[in-house]
Amino acid sequence: MSDGGATTGSTDEDTKLARTVGTVLLFFFIVGDTLGAGIYTLVGTMAEDVGGVLWLPLVIALAVALLTAGTYAEMISKYPHAGGAARYAERAYRTPFLTFLVGFFMLSSGIVTAALLANAFSGDYLAALVDLPVVPVTIVFLLLLTAINLRGVRESLAANAVATIIETSGLVLVIVVAAIVFGSGGGDPTRVLTPSPDQPLLVGAFAASVVAFFSFLGFEAAANMAEEVKRPSRAYPRALFGAVATAGLVYLLIALGAAIVVEPNVLATSTGPLLEVITASGLPIPGWLFSLVALVAIANGALLFMVMASRATYGLAEAGLLPSVFGRVASTRRTPWVAIVVVGAATIGMSFVGTISTLADTTVLLLLFVFISTNVSCLVLKRDEVAHEHFRVPVVVPVLAIIASVVLLTQQSLEIWLLGGAFVVVGTVLFLLALVGRRRVEQQGAQDTMSGSQRHST
Repeated sequence: MSDGGATTGSTDEDTKLARTVGTVLLFFFIVGDTLGAGIYTLVGTMAEDVGGVLWLPLVIALAVALLTAGTYAEMISKYPHAGGAARYAERAYRTPFLTFLVGFFMLSSGIVTAALLANAFSGDYLAALVDLPVVPVTIVFLLLLTAINLRGVRESLAANAVATIIETSGLVLVIVVAAIVFGSGGGDPTRVLTPSPDQPLLVGAFAASVVAFFSFLGFEAAANMAEEVKRPSRAYPRALFGAVATAGLVYLLIALGAAIVVEPNVLATSTGPLLEVITASGLPIPGWLFSLVALVAIANGALLFMVMASRATYGLAEAGLLPSVFGRVASTRRTPWVAIVVVGAATIGMSFVGTISTLADTTVLLLLFVFISTNVSCLVLKRDEVAHEHFRVPVVVPVLAIIASVVLLTQQSLEIWLLGGAFVVVGTVLFLLALVGRRRVEQQGAQDTMSGSQRHST
């Protein structure tokens, strides 16, 4: 891989925004996005498939993530403007419906992920603090996040900055605790090589890699900062690969530590698997304190995904790809209130659709199609020349990324494919409604123009 000999990759003249974000700040932004709440919840789900060999599906998922990160590094530095996968699809395919589907899958993945995290919030981590019924907690939790989203993005991102520090400290704590247990001769290191007795290791590893891949999602959001990064041809590749590799290292250490300290069957039955590590360690760390850290991480992740989904919904409406009603903005707070309310309602509905594992698999299914689209776009646009130097990956990288994504798709169950199909149906209906609405506006405009001309002639 090379940056094509780029020295700056600057395209300052192509953006109205100030390019003030350097490589280090971009790195921490992507790390914060990638080191999300998923790992707090999904270690147990992976343990169902692979027993104590939790590191193997994470290695597979890391390889797929690095390949796709390579494609994003080329596309972002080549077209350093906000919009991400939908913009690349528009440029490569010139087909509004395909552009819409990519954007709709992105916003839908945000809704499904927020629903997953709402279920995790009302599970074992909360139970360590207070015993409350799951369904009311889930609904109230999502209503509160919707209210924060309605108040404004500044408040949402301010909360995110604090929560990111807290959630990262929680992951570091788990690693340190596991290291102390291992160093003192506790736990059982042989578990990291002991697969689940229920199925062959490779079968379980590829099944679990779908869930593991969920933990690496987030780096693609960096594409939306493309217009604010200095020297993007240099900054993005370094920050992207560094952040994904850092997340991979942290996840692998957590997976090894969790398997050593806790029996895999205990992890598999818990919605708060990292709390099990703290409890089993025997160290004087209050379980309620770690549960509080985990809840902050989960709430932060859910809020970010709801913000992303609502803004993506608003953006598609502004582009005429969703009904115009989704583009309405509150007169006081200047927030896209219709999009926010609809996303909140859809998230509450999705929280009752399936288990945490089901929702994680659905998110991965939706985003795998987004990643396949981006990799195909990269191949289609290889010969598209731009005025500035940019990072380049060999053709084999997007090709391997497509193959890897297809392999992960083959691991999805019929239930997940049906859920994905439902999103396609809903999206298609909304797209057609938007198309009808645009045509009515155009016809009304033509009639008004004709009436004006007739009045002028008389």
